Amino acid sequence: MSEVITEKDKEYEAQEQASAPGANQPMEDRVNNRSLSPNSETFKAFMKTGWDNQEPAAEPLESSKFTPARLETLGRAFPGERIVIPAGQPKVRNNDCDYMFRPDTSFVYYTGLGQDYEAGAVLVLNPVDPDSDEAKAGRTHTPELFVAPRADNSTEDYYRDPHYGEYWVGPRAGLKELAAMTGIETHDIAQLADALGKDVGSEAGAVRVRVVREADPQITSLVESIREANGYADPDANEADDDKLHEFSSEARMIKDSFEVGEMRKAIAATKHGFDRILATLPEVVDQPRSERKLEGTFNSVAREEGNALGYDTIIASGEHAPILHWMRNTGVVRQGDMLLIDAGVETDSLYTADITRTFPVGGKFTDLQRRLYQAVLDSQQAGFEAAKPGATYSDIHHACMRVIAERLHEWGILPVDVEESLSPEGQQHRRWLACGVAHHLGLDVHDCAQARYESYQGAKITPGMIFTIEPGLYFAKNDLLLPPEYRGIGIRIEDDVLMTEHGPEWLSIDIPKQPDDVEEWMRARAEAR
Repeated sequence: MSEVITEKDKEYEAQEQASAPGANQPMEDRVNNRSLSPNSETFKAFMKTGWDNQEPAAEPLESSKFTPARLETLGRAFPGERIVIPAGQPKVRNNDCDYMFRPDTSFVYYTGLGQDYEAGAVLVLNPVDPDSDEAKAGRTHTPELFVAPRADNSTEDYYRDPHYGEYWVGPRAGLKELAAMTGIETHDIAQLADALGKDVGSEAGAVRVRVVREADPQITSLVESIREANGYADPDANEADDDKLHEFSSEARMIKDSFEVGEMRKAIAATKHGFDRILATLPEVVDQPRSERKLEGTFNSVAREEGNALGYDTIIASGEHAPILHWMRNTGVVRQGDMLLIDAGVETDSLYTADITRTFPVGGKFTDLQRRLYQAVLDSQQAGFEAAKPGATYSDIHHACMRVIAERLHEWGILPVDVEESLSPEGQQHRRWLACGVAHHLGLDVHDCAQARYESYQGAKITPGMIFTIEPGLYFAKNDLLLPPEYRGIGIRIEDDVLMTEHGPEWLSIDIPKQPDDVEEWMRARAEAR
């Protein structure tokens, strides 16, 4: 409907524009001219009256039982130093629209805060006085959380601030609420600069500062200025120190506590429900335009209904798209006779994510060729699982999976050399059809612990408490002329999430069918349930 503008409206708008903040600024300084904000004193006075208080509920998070141990371990690694872990800031999607906020992973791990509670917050671990009773009791640091206070109806920001104002975003957790939720002492973010600079210096007994520098450039800049002013003016040395902090946080997440294992089980269960919904929808969308996207939407709805969001962008890859490792456009048509590869995971409210891949015959039944290729990938995954024993390494999983793939490619007459030559470091011809890795840590990030050292990741022994994927595949591209024509345009990946226990590996995702006959039965049952 078109808008009718009267002369009175124009007069009002002119007055508002003249009184608006920044009205006389040059063009390059103007941020937003799309709307008019009321600025009259009458309006301001009126907005201070007649509101009922909205006190958000605040109960201790389940994670708050586990974060003290994580914080103690972190503190012991950096005695006498101040540790700074920002949550990060919202990222702009366009103009004044942000992406949904997701806090930095290290911040989540050490505070237990997920979802979007705390954009701009900063966790600080302050070293205790070495002569204090706390130090004598074994404590190294006192954690403090710096956050923006509530912009409730007692403040002008209530209706002025689109990021924190509760007129805009609803009741949000402030100092009191976040302290109750996390069990961490909480302060106004306005006090952060003074708190970070306290007692910093290069002399004996002074405090040194480290920051997770990638999380929030503004906080990193503040820390750098404090360091430069207090004897730490070498930016390369500072960055190396910060990298050690990020590395430690990454490696600490390799061993999951019972809370984390429970959250992973929730994420996997929700992901199963997402696959269920896809299979119920599948018969309705076959051969329709953008049917990949239609299936994507059904999974994404479960992620929002049962969790916080997706753990990563969903891959729905049918036919010739399935061999494309990171096909995320999902613009294709799901056609009868295709193999349909789906790689998807739900992220829980605590931000732990599943990572599951299944490959389906679109018509509900594998052809002989499809079943043969599928079984090869399944056998490869099982070999990796059997190699994953306490004390084994990721390399052991990798080599076990690759041997099966190389053997099958040779058996089918595709591999141009013998198996042993292909498996040798000088060969690797089989990797043409499986160029990616087959296992990675999983947790708060889909590729968790990625800042860890090589010797702590690929070269380290797998120990109880680790959660990881096993995900071999075969990727026969449509344009691969070294393949028989009937193989081209088929991609298969089977991916499951595994917990290492003292007794060996456990399939966390065992309830998501993957045996060929079970997959066909699952598809049949879901199609009938729609």
